[in-house]
Amino acid sequence: MSLPAALATRNLTLAYDGTVIVKDLTLAIPTGKITALVGANGCGKSTLLRGLARLLKPVNGAVYLDSKSIFGRSTKEVAQQLGLLPQNPIAPEGLTVKDLVAQGRYPYQNWLQQWSIQDEKIVQQALETTDLVGFSDRALDTLSGGQRQRAWIAMALAQDTDILLLDEPTTFLDLAHQIEVLDLLYNLNQQQGRTIVMVLHDLNQACRYADYLVAVKEGRIFAAGDPKTVMTEELAQAVFNLECRIFADPISGTPLCIPISQKAKARS
Repeated sequence: MSLPAALATRNLTLAYDGTVIVKDLTLAIPTGKITALVGANGCGKSTLLRGLARLLKPVNGAVYLDSKSIFGRSTKEVAQQLGLLPQNPIAPEGLTVKDLVAQGRYPYQNWLQQWSIQDEKIVQQALETTDLVGFSDRALDTLSGGQRQRAWIAMALAQDTDILLLDEPTTFLDLAHQIEVLDLLYNLNQQQGRTIVMVLHDLNQACRYADYLVAVKEGRIFAAGDPKTVMTEELAQAVFNLECRIFADPISGTPLCIPISQKAKARS
């Protein structure tokens, strides 16, 4: 029997400055799985992620964390259950990797309980998991793009939440570093059972790494389910206005989207 979703929405509507972006959206995030949100630019993926993270208050409907409205929980309580890595996070100049990762422990600090041996242990584990122990004392801005992204993920790990939300975690990374980051997230899911929700632009990577694919169009869910079922040529045309062919990836067996360009048509 499947577990109830720890994170879900019901009839969720989100807006910026009065402009509705996400419309009447109901979604249950599979617990202990990797979910990828895909869709054309401006379709509402990142807005939905911000709503799930309680950064945007719904115009209508609700987000539920463990079956309770997320706005009915304290900020600290939410931060102990749900971690967010936004697009292009910014850190103060000169901040070291370890100091950045240590910020993940802030939800557990108060005037009665300051930094503890347990906090130190969890930060060390996060550095080890992301293979950054040797970079602990390095300034974040001296690292490569892939190393910096791993450092931000380490900070989210130090927050010690069951759910991780990541907005385009591979943006601006070269292909090798994209795979490095996605492999890290996959290992976190497989070894620690973390529920991961991430916005991805690359359809083939989304199909390869996700257990559950959610295609968003104009602020609504167009299709959701197993990538092998969801990712079709018809969906690519309807959601992305993309003519393509879908084949089985020869390595993973997952859907592989091959766009049909004007140049390819001219040669056929």
